[in-house]
Amino acid sequence: MASRTSAGLVNTLEQRTSRSVWDIARSHLLTVFNLILGTCGLILVALGRWLDLVFLAAAVANVVIGFQQELRAKRRLDRLAVLKRSPVRVLRGGAEREVPPETVVMDDVVLLRRGDQVPVDGTVLTAAELGLDEAMLTGESEPVAKRAGDAVLSGSSVVSGHGTFRATAVGPGAHAARLTAEARRFTEVSSELRSALDRVVRWITVALGPMIAVVLNGQMQAAGGWQAAVASGAWRDAVVAAIASVTIMIPQGLALLTTISFAVATLRLSRGEVLVEELAAVEVLARVDVLCFDKTGTLTEGGVRFDSAVPVDADAPAGWDHALAWIGADEDANPTAAALADRFSDMPDRAPAGVVPFASARRWSAVAFEGGNADGAWLLGAPEALLDGSAAAARARVLCTEAADRGLRAMVLCRADRLPQGSEPPTQPQALQPAVVLTFRERLRTDATETLDYFRREGVALKVVSGDSPRTVAAAARAAGLDDAEPVDARTLPIDPVALADAVERHSVFGRVGPEQKKAMVEALQSRGHVVAMTGDGVNDALALKAADLGIAMGNAAPATKAVARLVLLDGRFSRLPAVVAEGRRIIANIERVSQLFLTKTVYAFLLGLGFGALAWAFPFLPRQLSTSDFLMIGFPAAVLALMPNTRRYRPGFLRRAIVTALPYGLAMAAAILGLYAYGHWGTDANQEQIEAAAFLTLTAAGLWVLGLAARPFNRWTALLLAAMYAGMAAVLTVPASLAYHQLTLPGPSLTVAALLFAAGACALIEAAHQVIRRRLRD
Repeated sequence: MASRTSAGLVNTLEQRTSRSVWDIARSHLLTVFNLILGTCGLILVALGRWLDLVFLAAAVANVVIGFQQELRAKRRLDRLAVLKRSPVRVLRGGAEREVPPETVVMDDVVLLRRGDQVPVDGTVLTAAELGLDEAMLTGESEPVAKRAGDAVLSGSSVVSGHGTFRATAVGPGAHAARLTAEARRFTEVSSELRSALDRVVRWITVALGPMIAVVLNGQMQAAGGWQAAVASGAWRDAVVAAIASVTIMIPQGLALLTTISFAVATLRLSRGEVLVEELAAVEVLARVDVLCFDKTGTLTEGGVRFDSAVPVDADAPAGWDHALAWIGADEDANPTAAALADRFSDMPDRAPAGVVPFASARRWSAVAFEGGNADGAWLLGAPEALLDGSAAAARARVLCTEAADRGLRAMVLCRADRLPQGSEPPTQPQALQPAVVLTFRERLRTDATETLDYFRREGVALKVVSGDSPRTVAAAARAAGLDDAEPVDARTLPIDPVALADAVERHSVFGRVGPEQKKAMVEALQSRGHVVAMTGDGVNDALALKAADLGIAMGNAAPATKAVARLVLLDGRFSRLPAVVAEGRRIIANIERVSQLFLTKTVYAFLLGLGFGALAWAFPFLPRQLSTSDFLMIGFPAAVLALMPNTRRYRPGFLRRAIVTALPYGLAMAAAILGLYAYGHWGTDANQEQIEAAAFLTLTAAGLWVLGLAARPFNRWTALLLAAMYAGMAAVLTVPASLAYHQLTLPGPSLTVAALLFAAGACALIEAAHQVIRRRLRD
């Protein structure tokens, strides 16, 4: 043991994700935008311009919310475990010992009994009716019988019998550990909104460096040149003006608004028993065009219900119904036998004289009565385990085959005179007489059919991907309304990714699918450009949920599966998903329309910075003035619009549409401000504060026209919102306290009229561009 421990052949596992808290903090804090905004803020603090720091609020909020969400995801992944940490019984030095699971080493002999979880991978040494439940790992719903020489996988559970096995893979090499390590790997959900914002960030980052140099030099030249500005102290105002020009180029409010929209949707969905583990997941379901789902836990509830009992012959032995009542009521009955209690309740009038419990290895159980209304020995089990070559057995096989063709699970009840005595393990009686063929079906979720119909109407392709028998999967699919469900045994699927993608696109129902194969099928669909969602509840679904664009876990799912899912349906109701689609559509449609406002600001900000810098004109805005203008024409209205109802179906390419719209809008607004400044500077004797007031009026009035376009078609609330923003603009320019805070002086009549005319011209150009773009996008 000591040599194996020193060689690292011990069952210890790494318990952390790939990202530390510092990595998360650094990714949110140390960005180019935050560096620029933070530097601008520090300069303003050094200059004593505290009231001009309002622009930092959105950046700080975005960092805090983003960090909190990712830290929450890290902690959830760190807690992820496939294995329970119960003590393990091993043989060491010829004696049985209980040891912590992390001290199991390679070649340890591990003892198993009913209820134990297999802690490491290994090879069976001895088995006495040993049956393992591997459903959470492989999707196979039936217990798997194990014999000497068979492999066992960590994470499976013992449901019957007992045995021993030798450890052959421990620690990171064990099956459950590999699943856990893969599930713990941090990945972000694939969000079109977030990806679009990232592209905007990259574009602006490339342009900001030279723009800062142009703007700062222009403001220094406007103050009389670098030397004169430094000597006179005018550099301070020049630096503040440069900061105002630079900070409005960065649309940090759009990122914050997207995050807030996701958060509000998360709260709304939580009231409907939908837990959103990652904010952007709400958006993704609205873009999904392929929905993959496991049978058990999604289409079905995971249990079975009794379907029918068909006597094999007209003269079937009497008492079979009483025997079934006892089998269904037995406290040790497995889930299939327990389903008999719903139909059979007339118990035998005598206590059993002998009982043989069910074991996966022999695939039957038995009970015997001496006399009374259920006289004889009754064996219940798989047809292939109980039926011999008799004519009655042949008739029973026909009934079982017919049931299998309908996707039902078939079992047979046989009668014998007595049970063999004293044999260990129990032996099957001779001369069995088939009495009844019993059929069982899985419980279909009541909401499954309606939900699948909804996704079909929305053009979403449906794929049933299960580890269970293809016939069983196909039956459940047909019951849920997938009438064209021809099953495919996944063991026959090609390994080549291209051929696999062809097969997965052609077919809709797959059985006998392993965990790695589920993941490969999801990735094959993604390789064809599909946006894939995957639902499931077992550990065998965890890798596929992780690989999918959106992983959805049912409420009764394994902890490991919930940990990697982006959505959890807490009450297990499949019908919750249409509400998630509606929320995602609302977010995408609303963010698209408000993104026009933010990107328009970025366009005119770059053009103004470039124009005033190149012409060496004093920038006509202070940071506080721009913060208020942003609040009136973008900040507050965008927050309201982003949270309003919107049922428009998803259309890809929102960023392209937003940019095509924002370019002419921003160009018209920048031209109006440059024209107004030229008129005010050379056509009037107005001072800088009066020019700034006129520029504020022109910019805000034109910006509110863009807001009006985004708010169309108007309703009572959007009309009220727009009117309130116009009233706010008037208050900024008329209330004495506001004028003092913003350092504005009301312009004279001629400059005021000019400001209104330039604003009207900009609005006319914006409206014309809107009409042309709308027609072209519609065409």
